[in-house]
Amino acid sequence: MEVLIYSKQNCSFCQKAKMFLSSKGINYSEKKLNEDFTIEHLKSIFPNAKTFPVIVIDGFNIGGLRELQEYFVNNQPNDLKFLTERF
Repeated sequence: MEVLIYSKQNCSFCQKAKMFLSSKGINYSEKKLNEDFTIEHLKSIFPNAKTFPVIVIDGFNIGGLRELQEYFVNNQPNDLKFLTERF
């Protein structure tokens, strides 16, 4: 799984997304606004993005923090899903 986070400085949702991924043991790459990209460049790639972070998993823009959390609830590996359902 390849995860990329477009973030900005002083963004609590960006921090929470990174902490969420780390808590799951998932490695991610990060691009920071005004260091690695401009807002214009981001809008050219993701014209519907309205907030930060913008999270891309395996090349698909899944949205922000809420969508990231929902993604992992709905797309758990079968063995983890089984354990979750069983307990």
